[in-house]
This record gives sequence, C-alpha cells and structure tokens, in this order.
Amino acid sequence: MNRAIPTNRSIRSVDDVMDLMDRLFASDGDRWTANASTWWDDFYTDRSKPVPFFATKPDENLASYVNRGLLTPGRALDLGCGPGRNAIYLASAGFEVDAVDLSATAVTWAGQRAREAGADVRFLRGDAFTPGLLTGPYDLVYDSGCLHHLPPHRRVTYRALLDRVLAPGGHFALTCFATGAAVGSELPDDALYRDGHLHGGLAFTPDDLRWLFHDLTEVELRPMTEHPETADVFGLPYLLTALFHRPIATS
Repeated sequence: MNRAIPTNRSIRSVDDVMDLMDRLFASDGDRWTANASTWWDDFYTDRSKPVPFFATKPDENLASYVNRGLLTPGRALDLGCGPGRNAIYLASAGFEVDAVDLSATAVTWAGQRAREAGADVRFLRGDAFTPGLLTGPYDLVYDSGCLHHLPPHRRVTYRALLDRVLAPGGHFALTCFATGAAVGSELPDDALYRDGHLHGGLAFTPDDLRWLFHDLTEVELRPMTEHPETADVFGLPYLLTALFHRPIATS
C-alpha cells in the first residue's frame, strides 16, 4: 500500500483563505492580526515620543461633525482607539462609547486619560474583527488610522464588521493616509502581495473610499485641515477624512 503524501490542503473556509493571505506578508510587517499586539505595545510604551497622534485632542474632522450637528450623541465605537483621544472626546460630547485596540499598553494609557478627564468610556483590548467582541448596533463607527494598516484582503473583514455593527441610519467616519502626500504606500494592491509589506500603511484616494463604501451615502469627503500643535484639535494635511451615512432600508 502506498502511503498518502501530506498535501497541506488546509483551505476549507473564507477564514482559512484570509489566514493564508495574512501569511503572505512578512511577519515583521504585521500590524493587524492578534500577533501584532506586541509590536503596538512596544510602540505605545514610550509616551514621550514625538508622535502626532499621541496628542490629547480629537481629530478636527470629528469635532467639526459634532459642532455642525452632522453627528448627534448616541452609541459610538472607536476602532483602533490608541491612547483614546477621540473616544474621550466623544464621551465628553455625550456619546456612549466603546473603544477597542489590539494593544494592552494603549488601552491602559487610554483608560488613565479617561479617568483624568472624567470621561466614561468602555475600553476593550482585542481584535475588533473577532466575532463576539463588539456588540452593536452603533450609531457611529469612527476609525482614525485603522483601515490604512490593513492588507487589501482584510478590507473584506472590515466591511463585514461594519455591516454587522453599524446601525441603519448610523454614521461611519474615518481618517486615513491620502495619496500624493508622500506618506503611505501607493503601490497597487497586487504588488503588495508580491512585495510582502505594507510599507507603513496604505494611501487612499477619495474615489478609493467611495468604491469601498459604495453602499453608504457620502456626507463629506475631504483632506484633513491642518492645525498647529497649539490648536485644540488634531489636523495634519496628509490625511484624508470621510463621513458616510447608512441608509435605512425601505420595504
């Protein structure tokens, strides 16, 4: 009898495909799986580093949406919350906020900041894309810098999360690297798999975001407005901002 030769035919589900495609990228460039938590913990350990988004103020676009009444208090989710600046702002503006990050170090720092500010935020440490971690629906899903750290195939996972937790009639808003700003890779998606790296994050055009979130209604899509370090909001010109609305289905 001939012995069967192992073929490693391990693909049986979409999750298996996603895991396989994750492994096509260099392990030292992983910023999105649970294994990346150690990298992000190291990143957030030194709080004195001159990292712009270590600031204690919200994104200018987020504050603008609230100030103009485009967003009103409800249940909010901050994806990839880091040290918690946007989550704390939303809580201070009357939102009921859940905030999630891969890094335990970031979540600990964010919790300390929230207590100092007297803000009530429920911080969660874990992979936002793990089923069961996040319990929607949310009236607002806010992402400041998560999307551009995902490889192309994980946009499917991202969209699935958004479809699952964003309430009908709710809003989705994000900031991400913009093309043409010398920050963020502009390589085509297929080239990233040949290269095996994300090069610090991916840059997007307005039309990229319109295509990715085509089923949502665009409210505003523009470059982030630059603000000096002394301003009470965060604004850097190499970021792209977007606000979308999820229509309520009609029968």
